[in-house]
Amino acid sequence: MTLTANWSYPTAIRFGAGRIQELAAACVAAGIKRPLLVTDRGLATLPITTLTLGLLEAAGLGRALFADVDPNPNEKNLEAGIKAFIAGGHDGVIAFGGGSGLDLGKLIAFQARQTRPIWDFEDIGDWWTRADAAAIAPIIAVPTTAGTGSEVGRAGVITNSVTHEKKIIFHPKILPVTVIADAELTVGMPKAITAGTGMDAFAHCLEAYSSPFFHPMSQGIALEGMRLVKEYLPRAYADGKDLEARAQMMAAAMMGAVAFQKGLGAIHAISHPIGALYNTHHGTTNATVMVPVLHFNRPAIEEKIEAAARYLQIEGGFDGFCAFVAGLNATLGIPANLRALGVTSPDMTALLEGALKDPSAGGNPVTLTRENLPPLLAACLG
Repeated sequence: MTLTANWSYPTAIRFGAGRIQELAAACVAAGIKRPLLVTDRGLATLPITTLTLGLLEAAGLGRALFADVDPNPNEKNLEAGIKAFIAGGHDGVIAFGGGSGLDLGKLIAFQARQTRPIWDFEDIGDWWTRADAAAIAPIIAVPTTAGTGSEVGRAGVITNSVTHEKKIIFHPKILPVTVIADAELTVGMPKAITAGTGMDAFAHCLEAYSSPFFHPMSQGIALEGMRLVKEYLPRAYADGKDLEARAQMMAAAMMGAVAFQKGLGAIHAISHPIGALYNTHHGTTNATVMVPVLHFNRPAIEEKIEAAARYLQIEGGFDGFCAFVAGLNATLGIPANLRALGVTSPDMTALLEGALKDPSAGGNPVTLTRENLPPLLAACLG
């Protein structure tokens, strides 16, 4: 089977190895003449970034790069990116990289010409309608990891550096107009990033599948996304040059992001404040707390998880599914608990308040409360 396709769900996706060569054409189609490529510091000097800038330059689109992006981007990174966007006279953004580069790139395009502060557009009610939609620059997303799925998302996550809270900024036009999903760009991912981002995709699918909200389309996408991760993440981790596994994981990542329109839950509600306070890798944090959250949610999801286990050909029902997740984490070198991840002296009050306020908390199958959350946090810490 040739893993090359053009998809139009939920946006235009050019999927296949080598399709980064179509980036200039995608810019032309989007009406972008002076793109700003936004990525993180780690990617800024790597060959895949140099190649991409060269493609833009050869097509007469310039060679503009902004890479002042932290692993958990904040409003200071956003302000610097907006200054670069405006100073360079740019008319579009190429969001390039993993979750941090993708999210910040999208938010630069969104916020650069708004007149209200970014926090006025948090994903609360209809706050997104406050934005001037006509001022949002077009975005092309080029993922270089397979996990976050931000390339097909209508939101970006940004940390408030003052309150140490992660905020979700939403607007329909934050959705990139085109995605170039080229598995060759993910070949150089280190094992730890392959593992963490891959388990992020699994977490998105698992929480969407477990969410109590009604969304049958997302339910089906989430289930198949889990199957792809189960089959292909160990392969991608074992052999980073396995292009089929890399491509299938890119598909799983996008499926997870589409699926979680149905909702997320305690995995993300806990990992967001952990990441904001202790700067941990988001996907790895998700994986670390996954089994304790499964056990916590068991009264509400046991039947669902047993059905998923049958589909995924995992024996042992709910307990077998939990054992599978624990075994996969161990195979991928995921820390056994948050303390092993480096969260050794946590501010339990801040974690409790952050998790309860997180937008993901509302999608958890078991309602999170001040009474039941502290024991769950303790289980996650180990």
